[in-house]
Amino acid sequence: MALADQEVKRLAMVERQLRGRGITDSRVLAIMQRLPRERFLPPALAERAYEDRALAAELGQTISQPYIVAFMSQALHVEREHRVLEVGTGTGYQTAILAQLVNRVCSIERLAELSETARQRVEALGLANVTYGVGDGTLGWAEHAPYDRIIVTAAAPCVIPDLLDQLTEGGRLVIPVGTADSQRLTSVERRSGRIIERPSIGVKFVKLVGARGFDE
Repeated sequence: MALADQEVKRLAMVERQLRGRGITDSRVLAIMQRLPRERFLPPALAERAYEDRALAAELGQTISQPYIVAFMSQALHVEREHRVLEVGTGTGYQTAILAQLVNRVCSIERLAELSETARQRVEALGLANVTYGVGDGTLGWAEHAPYDRIIVTAAAPCVIPDLLDQLTEGGRLVIPVGTADSQRLTSVERRSGRIIERPSIGVKFVKLVGARGFDE
């Protein structure tokens, strides 16, 4: 497919799927308007990159629907100076968006092959402010903690205490919480020793596998 065709589809995706559904963060919109989502998909699916749905990715994983990626990115309320932990590197698409929003992204993925593929994709875009790790993301990544923001890109059975422990005061966690089949996207804030949870939209993510997540 010609590059110009993909650019037209990308612009239409931003206008209809994102702005049209209430995404207002100008930074998120600008990044997603210029970021080539097709680079984060298997070649056979490249022409479907801007469809309004999640798509299959490598090793049984998925790349989330563009609207959900935008919604979660906006829900983080990030500032440029923030350090963000991403639990579940996946294809690297969300990673690339975060890398253009904040100073430092630490992204942990349990599957080494996915982590390496994502690293290559993100670095090919000239983004060098991401630290990649392979391990059990349900335990967070204590080596680089604390974090101003944490985003979890797979379904968790609960708000995971280990992740809350790695948040700064005033920090925010965005995480899909529920069963393996259905979740609600939840924003969690740490404020003056209190934990404030705000559930929002219903979602369906692949399971977060690990000691504090689901069994494989």
